[in-house]
Amino acid sequence: MAVDITIPSPGESITEVSLSGWLKDDGAYVQKDELLAEIESDKATLELRAPAAGALKIVTKKGDGIKVGTVVAAIDTSVGAVAPAGAPVSGAVAAAAAPSGGSHVGAVAAAAAPSGGTKVSGVAKKVAAEKGVDTAAIAGTGPSGRVMKDDVLGAVAPAGAHATGAAAAAAAASGAGVHKSARGVRREKMTKLRQKIAERLVHAQHTAAMLTTFNECDMTEVMRLRTEHKDAFEKRFGVGLGFMSFFVKAAVSALQKYPRVNAYIVGQGAEMEIEYHDYADIAVAVGTEKGLVVPVLRNSEALSFAGVESAIKDFAVRAKDGKLTVDEMTGGTFTISNGGVYGSLMSTPILNPPQSAILGMHAIKKRAVEDPKNPGQIALRPMMYLALSYDHRIIDGAEAVGFLVHIKDMIEKPERLLFA
Repeated sequence: MAVDITIPSPGESITEVSLSGWLKDDGAYVQKDELLAEIESDKATLELRAPAAGALKIVTKKGDGIKVGTVVAAIDTSVGAVAPAGAPVSGAVAAAAAPSGGSHVGAVAAAAAPSGGTKVSGVAKKVAAEKGVDTAAIAGTGPSGRVMKDDVLGAVAPAGAHATGAAAAAAAASGAGVHKSARGVRREKMTKLRQKIAERLVHAQHTAAMLTTFNECDMTEVMRLRTEHKDAFEKRFGVGLGFMSFFVKAAVSALQKYPRVNAYIVGQGAEMEIEYHDYADIAVAVGTEKGLVVPVLRNSEALSFAGVESAIKDFAVRAKDGKLTVDEMTGGTFTISNGGVYGSLMSTPILNPPQSAILGMHAIKKRAVEDPKNPGQIALRPMMYLALSYDHRIIDGAEAVGFLVHIKDMIEKPERLLFA
């Protein structure tokens, strides 16, 4: 009996996906729930797994524009598992069959086996074993950095590429062997996710009256609290105490004081309206190899510090593995982006439509500032620049500045978060 494999729906508004490539050969025997391929939409990446055990019959090759619900392969459940040619035999037979100087066999096996946790497709393993290529030294272009067949073939030097020792010596003598700087050019198709990111960012700049205001905050007290309580916090809640939870709670307080920062503009022209939200669904920007994703902390006003940290940790792990769902990345009312983790000192973050504002955090640097406890005296303090980009159509400059000052006050005197 044949069991069809169809493209599942990543989300309500998504009708097309791209197939990254099959991880198993056509006709190969697969186990139930074995990973066969990854499909990518403009919002999320999903795994395509075998619905049953049997022989894989591939109908659709990799590519873009595959409709949701399309049959891309089938599983013939009447086919049982067959031991592959060259399967391991008994020790005595193996010893008799092993050629003298059997180290070559070991070298090929080592080349076929990924080291250091490198993900390698089944086809790539087979080709690597045949060509004697070490897959650990290859940068994969497949899903999650997986080494694919084309990556292995690209790492194999073409026949005749190397001159013999005598020819090389002659070339060196004539000056023909002088190395020149590489001037290679290559192109690769943008992923669905990257295309969507580009589209949304350009849309934000073309439709919103975007402006950015800056401030700085002294991180001394937050760093002191974190140092004093991080061990007890982690022991009790099983998650580390980071800076993001402080900023999320400070943002919740500021959003409640300045509700238009937490609002949308809906409609066009004379039909435009302001949609206010009584809740704070804060999106947290997470960088991945495939692009920026922004999972949402639903009802952040109801989350504890531990709740915020646990959710962010879970998002980061699943974002790296492409496990986030479309629902988890949809519907935020405000966004926080921490470019400081990459070393950014200052930037102007771009709005995440239809949101009206985004807060940018940056790297902490010690700078000479006036000591708040000793006016007129200079002290070296850990300082962070903050940036708030906002839509001037809905948020006035005074509101934006007041919002950022409120964040600053909460961070510099974090005990205020207890009463926010």
